[in-house]
Amino acid sequence: MQQPVTVPPGRPPAIRAVGLGRGFGRGAGAVRAVDGVDLDVPMGSVLGLLGPNGAGKTTLMRMLLGLLAPTEGTVELLGRQLPGRACEVLPHVGALIELPAAHPHRTGRQNLLRYAAAEPLLDTARIPAAVAAVLHRVGLSEAADRRVREYSPGMRQRLGLAVPLLTRRRLVVLDEPTNGLDPAGTRDVRQLIGEMHAAGATVVISSHLLGEIEATCTHVAVLRAGRLLTAGPLRDLLSGGPGPLVVTTPDTGLAVHTLRAHGFDAGAPAADRVHVTGAAAPEVVALLVHAGVAVREVTRPSARLEDVFARLTDTPDAGARGPDPRMAPAAAWAGSVR
Repeated sequence: MQQPVTVPPGRPPAIRAVGLGRGFGRGAGAVRAVDGVDLDVPMGSVLGLLGPNGAGKTTLMRMLLGLLAPTEGTVELLGRQLPGRACEVLPHVGALIELPAAHPHRTGRQNLLRYAAAEPLLDTARIPAAVAAVLHRVGLSEAADRRVREYSPGMRQRLGLAVPLLTRRRLVVLDEPTNGLDPAGTRDVRQLIGEMHAAGATVVISSHLLGEIEATCTHVAVLRAGRLLTAGPLRDLLSGGPGPLVVTTPDTGLAVHTLRAHGFDAGAPAADRVHVTGAAAPEVVALLVHAGVAVREVTRPSARLEDVFARLTDTPDAGARGPDPRMAPAAAWAGSVR
């Protein structure tokens, strides 16, 4: 496991994008791939970047890494402005964007040795051991000396994942890291991300596997048609779902009568459960206790990420309505890490 990454006090966000945009083409054929994105990614977080196909996720990632010049806006990585200070910051950043590149006639080990030789923070004497260690981490030790042209798509993906793991990073950006992997490979990637997070690195992942995002990430950002719909801690996105407040009580009849008498939409779907729509928990508890109702528990079941994602991205004007009002503005959660 990696050693913890030391981050100085008063740290800036790991990534800051201000008014970031990118257009392609001119005239009637012009396309806005990314449109005015403001985003702070907290240091030490695991951010899941979500969006339908064509939402602009890969374009945004490429701009964040300095691989693609924005049409407008600015980017900072680890407190340093790009592209001016790229040479200072990029050695501390690992990335896998789109398909992993490897020489097909060289072995997996030979490819990684060539990548490792270009790592400015990796001493030459440590390169063979570092390559052997990362091959083991991504599950390619037994296939290390086979030519890459003989690798399956999943093995090529593992090899691509090995590159950002060659040395300790403060920031890792992974575009669809589980692409082509079987369930065991997906589980391995989840473990690798957990190790990097535990060591203090910031990780940004794009994925269509919402279950993996929900299991892995601390924060999420949702894009649609190049615009940022919402961004913030995952727990906040899931805790404010549209589901009813659930009151557990043996006095369901009195509870429903009391709530309806005060204008609330309430019903009793079970012998000891009352559902209340459009109500805040403190108000409901105070009202019921004052009426003599025995309240055992009050909960609001969390929404599933799949349901929240569908609600955000399926609305025709989602890109025009701005951020989800239940989520804090991007700048407000720059230091909020679960």
